Amino acid sequence: MQSVLVIDDEPLMLDSARIFLERFGNMEVRTASSAKEALGILSDSTFDALVVDYSLPEISGIEMLKIIRTKGDTTPVIIFTGVGREHAAIEALNNGADFFLKKGESPSSEFRELVHMINQAAERRLVGRSLGTSQKLLEETIGFFPNAAYAIDREARVIAWNQGMADLTGIAAKDILGKGDCAHAIPFFGRASPMLTELVFEKDEAIARHKYTITSRENSTICAWTVARADGSNERVLWMKAQALHDARGAFIAAIGTIRDITGELGPELLRQATSGQYGTAVTTDPVQSSGKVLGRLMGKGKSSHREGLRLSYREAKYAEAIPHFDKAIKIDPAHAAAWHDRGVCLRELGQDAESLKSLARAVELAPDNEEFLYSYADMLKRVGVLRDKHTHIEAAVVIFEKILEKNPNQANAWNSLGICMKELGKDITATQYFERASGINRQNKARKNVRNLDTLV
Repeated sequence: MQSVLVIDDEPLMLDSARIFLERFGNMEVRTASSAKEALGILSDSTFDALVVDYSLPEISGIEMLKIIRTKGDTTPVIIFTGVGREHAAIEALNNGADFFLKKGESPSSEFRELVHMINQAAERRLVGRSLGTSQKLLEETIGFFPNAAYAIDREARVIAWNQGMADLTGIAAKDILGKGDCAHAIPFFGRASPMLTELVFEKDEAIARHKYTITSRENSTICAWTVARADGSNERVLWMKAQALHDARGAFIAAIGTIRDITGELGPELLRQATSGQYGTAVTTDPVQSSGKVLGRLMGKGKSSHREGLRLSYREAKYAEAIPHFDKAIKIDPAHAAAWHDRGVCLRELGQDAESLKSLARAVELAPDNEEFLYSYADMLKRVGVLRDKHTHIEAAVVIFEKILEKNPNQANAWNSLGICMKELGKDITATQYFERASGINRQNKARKNVRNLDTLV
């Protein structure tokens, strides 16, 4: 009989998990409502598996995972959460989780999958994890990524390939898995050429030599775009993200890559201008190099326009004057999420609520995990819902605030906003709990929010 410790701050979730796992999984189950309680239990008890909620009060599920792995505890861990997004999965895996399970609308199917994961994790205990996370685990993780995604191992062989990649390239997983020598680049470039996943540890200069324009870099994560053309096809602008995956001891085991074709988002006119040299750049015999240079200049103009818009709105509160600058940045780069967001903020300040909502929604669509953009959108939904008595808007805001708190439980403003939403929905007891949660975080000086440093940007 497997022994399991389930950690979740929702009593209903704990009771449901315990009943299901004991009845249908033939498991011995203990529960804890916080990471602190669980760590106390683990100090004198051992288990075959731990089921940990991603979002826990005070000490998050990821922080708890880090603590037990630092102590050398190799007990299999299943992260159970409602986030269900790419960043959560990678964060969990990078910190030594064995499985990642999303909460959804069918608890019975989720609990059945949980039983399977517990049994599988307990059986194998991920032997040899330092040599690489199992292909099956990566396949399961890559499978629910919203964009086309794949993974390569330390020898640059393809070990995971989701349906999005199959749709984008026309190559099924069974025909690419196990292949190396940059075979996965051929559908995009017409030749074997390093993808961003192979360059994840290279310096910016080396990446640039391969015709990638880096848009952001943080630790072992890189976002960049490039212009590609396979044999007999038109040029495409590809946005890529690559992230290194490590085991619990910090050893590199794989690189995960996601790809999005943003050619349509740039628009045909921008592509025509780029390839014809209308921005003062002569076309060379290398179309990829030529387009890359010109698009780089255009993106630079977009960033400059965005900064000017920020200066006017953030520094001088000239919201109406700032909007044309954001519009220019968006025209150059329709995928400029920050420009959409900051445009929405200006529209909000000008009282144009409907247009503000559209702009903020677009920012969130482009950057679905950005806490600042999510909060602005949810706050605007809350504002419109309260002022116009639209419960559908308030309910939508609640979903987004909860998503923010899944990632950052110490976002006091989000807890307070949730309280306001609940009060408007007539749930006074729940509202009081949320207000108290916000006050407690502020009293303990633990409030934290992830936002851009606008002073630095301007």
